Amino acid sequence: MRRRAVIVGVLLAPMTALSQQTFRLALVSPTTPATDMNEAGSPIFGALLLTLRELGYSEGQNLVVGRYSGQGRTLNSVFADEIIAFKPDLIFVVSVRLARVLKAATNDVPMVVYGSDPVALGLITNLAHPGGNLTGVVVDAGVEIESKRLELLREAVPSASRVAYLAPRSMWESSFGTGAQVAGRRIGLSVVGVAIESPAGETEYRRAFASMSTDAPDALFIADTEENLTYRRLIVELAREARLPTFYPFREFVAVGGLMTYAVDLEDLARHGAGAIHAIFRGAKPGDIPFWQPSAFSLAINLKTAAALGLTIPPTLLARADEVIE
Repeated sequence: MRRRAVIVGVLLAPMTALSQQTFRLALVSPTTPATDMNEAGSPIFGALLLTLRELGYSEGQNLVVGRYSGQGRTLNSVFADEIIAFKPDLIFVVSVRLARVLKAATNDVPMVVYGSDPVALGLITNLAHPGGNLTGVVVDAGVEIESKRLELLREAVPSASRVAYLAPRSMWESSFGTGAQVAGRRIGLSVVGVAIESPAGETEYRRAFASMSTDAPDALFIADTEENLTYRRLIVELAREARLPTFYPFREFVAVGGLMTYAVDLEDLARHGAGAIHAIFRGAKPGDIPFWQPSAFSLAINLKTAAALGLTIPPTLLARADEVIE
């Protein structure tokens, strides 16, 4: 009995200390409006905040939250300075590209980064030992996932030979864009970039889709960036209007009418991000915490959208799908 009491006391001690301390958390996104960085407005921020609440962090009590949106602009040191002026104990940032801007502004404030492969995009050199003030979660399996997704798109649309790749310019000009082109050539696809310029927003997405009308691709590939996730409903609508078979990076697109995806669970990854925040608040060094990498991807296909496109999904592909929306 005495041993059990000691163990319980040890387990509860950190939470007792936690309840007596207030933490300042900055939530940062390139495009998600600050008003949507809550449990109802965003799958990522919603899951993050809910998990933090379950871990004992309550906004307005022991947690002060600052919300910062880049509103689709190219971000610079002025934006970073605004965040640093909040004096956060930790920054949770969605987007490796934005994390680079913040990293240039501070080596002291811990950061949990949620985004594409930070090694491929040059933020760190080692996922297992990120070092410095960084840790986080990875939403893809690196450049290799582009190849897998293109193969699935080719299987669904075997007649396709030219695929447009919709991504912010910096993403298209990174190793992800190069990797997609190389992967496409291996399976007989020409992958061409359709770059989203700053500021990313409805006007820019409509311009990008209009630019494809003169030399129309056979299919469309959507990069797994936060900008594209923010404008998922608009992208799905524009792809439907253009009658383009489209491969999406996250299930959230298919849920609102997108054709297909091979994706991680964004909310599950956000929960791992919350775990990293909890560990840092309790004294862990971010650079000692490995980036969390997804191990499971799910294939989802929307047959209603396929029928509207006049597309017949091969039975062999349907048999491998984890979710079929009819």
